[in-house]
Amino acid sequence: MQNRPFVALVAGLLVSIAVAAGLLVFALHQQRGSAQTTIPRPYGVPSNLSNATVNLMSLSPLPRRAAPDFTFTDQYGKTISLHDLRGKNVVLNFMDPHCTDICPIVSQELIDANHDLGAKAKDTVFLAINVNQYNLTTKNVNVFSREHGLNTIASWHFLTGSYPALLKAWEAYGVAVLAPSPTADVQHTSVTYFINARGQEQFLAAPMVDHTAKGVSYLPGFQLRAWGKGIAQVVRDLTH
Repeated sequence: MQNRPFVALVAGLLVSIAVAAGLLVFALHQQRGSAQTTIPRPYGVPSNLSNATVNLMSLSPLPRRAAPDFTFTDQYGKTISLHDLRGKNVVLNFMDPHCTDICPIVSQELIDANHDLGAKAKDTVFLAINVNQYNLTTKNVNVFSREHGLNTIASWHFLTGSYPALLKAWEAYGVAVLAPSPTADVQHTSVTYFINARGQEQFLAAPMVDHTAKGVSYLPGFQLRAWGKGIAQVVRDLTH
């Protein structure tokens, strides 16, 4: 897997800037509402998604290039390679199995999306790649999957492997990871790639989260539902 220009640019961004950008989009959406927005709509995003949902997801089309391949082990010890998933739509995220911030929020969005897909869920695979270099075991990713209900998604795979192999995948997908010590919070770029059945990157979204005054992460219920429906609709568009 080799870095490409747009991936190198994303990887160079500090995690704090990425988080701040996501919160800015959230704030703008809250202030302007779903009926009015001045944020330009990216050309090429699904026409049946509202401007509010596109802005909420920071959804952007990508050049339809082959997604970087990888081979890892999922929460059940099964070997999963991206190239083996040709013929399926893939929703790819990057998660920390010890995360208590954005990853549980994204987990609920994926569960909602899988439900919203209905019968079409059989043509979709939901993946996450581990970003915690200190918690690399299948037990780590399995415990997180069970605690957050992700194992209820039939096609869910939380992937892990050796640190060098994971680092290679992070770099290939432009994911910056800050993990200064085993006890420190892992900060990482939060992105969702939508990969079509031909194995091509087609869309990119940027999950985000808000925090209470006490620092507890959350999204309002209508935001969670909008994310789930948005993910499902983008997946449907991948089949067009």
